[in-house]
Amino acid sequence: MGADIDLKVANDFCRVRDVEGDSFVVSANGTERSVPMNKGLLDIKVQQSLKLTEASATIVDLKSDRVYTDANDPRKKFSREQPGNSGADAFGSSAGVGVQAVVMLGNARNASGMGSAEVQAGALANLQKIGQGINAAANSESFSEGNNIGNYVAKMQAELDKQLFDAMEVTFSVSSEKPLTQPYVVIIARYHDKDTNPPKYHNWIFAKALKPIEGKSQSVHLVQGGFPLGFIMDDFKVHLFDRGQELATNIADKRVELTYNDAFKYVMFDYIAGHKGANLPAAPVMGQLPSGWHARLTPEQLTKPYFIKVSKDGMPLGAYADEGCSQSVADPNLLSIVNEIRFTPALEKGKAVEGTAKLRLGDIRI
Repeated sequence: MGADIDLKVANDFCRVRDVEGDSFVVSANGTERSVPMNKGLLDIKVQQSLKLTEASATIVDLKSDRVYTDANDPRKKFSREQPGNSGADAFGSSAGVGVQAVVMLGNARNASGMGSAEVQAGALANLQKIGQGINAAANSESFSEGNNIGNYVAKMQAELDKQLFDAMEVTFSVSSEKPLTQPYVVIIARYHDKDTNPPKYHNWIFAKALKPIEGKSQSVHLVQGGFPLGFIMDDFKVHLFDRGQELATNIADKRVELTYNDAFKYVMFDYIAGHKGANLPAAPVMGQLPSGWHARLTPEQLTKPYFIKVSKDGMPLGAYADEGCSQSVADPNLLSIVNEIRFTPALEKGKAVEGTAKLRLGDIRI
């Protein structure tokens, strides 16, 4: 189960073809256009659909967590608001150690309730080091409740306990036996606001271009803020694309392994079922082409249009140099490649019939 993503540009929805940096790349009026993801709200439609792909990728160690942005993190807020050198000298000289200890203690409590005994012991030991300084500064005129480390700890822990997360962090590793030259990942998620009854649901779509994937697995780390405080994540899916085409992965919904012949039968059934009553020409749809097949053809053969007679079952019946199918192609290399291509048949009122498909070999992405 894959996802087709359309982005509204001007008054039309355009299919997302690629991701470059922080921008979607769409095809609008026959030209490619970049649309930044981080400059205003985008009008996006997502249509789920079953997809058939030759390549498959593996995603492992998928983890997702609600986290804080830097501006909203209670631990970092505490560090920014700590008293510094405003108290007595003894307190000021110990402030850095105190801040480190309290933040360490806050991290431990936030991660595992009360934190591990070892981590808490280390944090408390550091706090004890500044105890003398705090006592000495307690009676100074500049020492106030706002400068009290204990009060800061309590306030910070109270904020941590509220779990007012406002960002999402996703990590995983991805690999593919087939090299992916222009991969990108799209995360489609559903979440709702905290403490709303009935729940108010929202959709989140996030995309990121990846480095080429060739053999070795690639670690992916995504962090995105802007969520309402304390949001609840209900569900999210990871979709992987390469050069605009979605790939099957081991975590994809409704994944089924098919033989080549079974895959073509599925394509035929889906195509005819989805075009009831339509009149359409035949077209190339899939192929089991040999490695390095481009190198076996001349530049002219890659760019020249050929016309392929196609049976009602989607099989090639012959290749011709002209639209009238009077000039047969005799080149054995070209014919061997054409014979490995499968086509959607021509349709007359939704019924499969023999027809002719226009084929430019340099343009096919099958």
